[in-house]
Amino acid sequence: MSNVVVPPSVTESEEHRALRAAVAALGQRYGRDYLARVAREGRHPDELWADAAKLGYLGVNLPEEYGGGGGGIAELSIVLEELGAAGCPLLMMVVSPAICGTVIARFGTDAQKSAWLPGLADGSRTMAFGITEPDAGSNSHRITTTARRDGDAWVLTGRKVFISGVDIADATLIVGRTEDARTGRLKPCLFIVDRDTPGFTRSVIDMELQAAEKQFELVLDEVRLPADALVGDEDAGLLQLFAGLNPERVMTAAFAIGMGRYALAKAVDYAKTRQVWKEPIGAHQAIAHPLAAAHIDLELARLMMQRAAHLYDAGDDMGAGEAANMAKYAAAEACVKAVDQSVHTLGGNGLTRAYGLAALITASRVARIAPVSREMILNFVSHQTLGLPKSY
Repeated sequence: MSNVVVPPSVTESEEHRALRAAVAALGQRYGRDYLARVAREGRHPDELWADAAKLGYLGVNLPEEYGGGGGGIAELSIVLEELGAAGCPLLMMVVSPAICGTVIARFGTDAQKSAWLPGLADGSRTMAFGITEPDAGSNSHRITTTARRDGDAWVLTGRKVFISGVDIADATLIVGRTEDARTGRLKPCLFIVDRDTPGFTRSVIDMELQAAEKQFELVLDEVRLPADALVGDEDAGLLQLFAGLNPERVMTAAFAIGMGRYALAKAVDYAKTRQVWKEPIGAHQAIAHPLAAAHIDLELARLMMQRAAHLYDAGDDMGAGEAANMAKYAAAEACVKAVDQSVHTLGGNGLTRAYGLAALITASRVARIAPVSREMILNFVSHQTLGLPKSY
């Protein structure tokens, strides 16, 4: 467990409450209808992205000297949660400022920071993140994308799958592996690959999920990169990797909590006004109690998310890893249950396009699966926290 002391009060600061209210107001100007229309039209939520950037929300976690807000993952997770609660979450926030921006801010060279952080902060540039592979799944130790030195350059070869937003990203932060000269073992390293680099190709994956952000398979065929494409220290790749994965889990929790809140609010409004017998259906405990339980689960998940964000922003990577995994697990479960109960509350109306809940049945399951499955989180907690032996 972490040695970093969590503040005794779990009440948000006045600044955080103000940020939450301001982002909620922005979200209400767009809402679920906007995001659904953008997805149907095959577009990206450029208008919302631009407005969020203009207000400083996209780079709230990035250093002030590079145009960011000087905050942390705590602030960025508030932004994503409130946009989600309004029905218009921006998935690329998980990837571009949270993972890639954080990794570059912590480990990048001065040149990399100057080249990327201002654009990531003001939304004018975006970056995707490539870790998942066809034959590795949740086992990052089986990553086969390799990087070898060739003079002063690097050459990358491999494949990636389920990589979000590559079509709009200026570059992708690729997780590869290099050979340790001392041990001969492969170790993880991170490389910035510009979208038009020769040998770097993408193909869209046909998903049932209705979303503005598309998923891609990437092929790296002898992709030649300059020496300065390597982010950070070649020998500190694992530390740098998890510096990006912990914020990813926190932000996935924020995404899920926001979605759950959106669905629950729709169901509560419906239950207050839908009248079949003498009283509105929300007066019946069979309707009211499951909605109350869903609210409790979402609130509990948010507390763990806030703890994880605090530990990460305080510099406790180990403590944040445990808390971020727990937060992601709790938020995903709470989201799925909230969406399911909300759809059930509306009955047949819950499956209509007019009420906008049916599509969330599929979307809500994403947080259970990505970026790491709930079973792998249970594995992490069982060995890392409880000290139980590994099964693999």
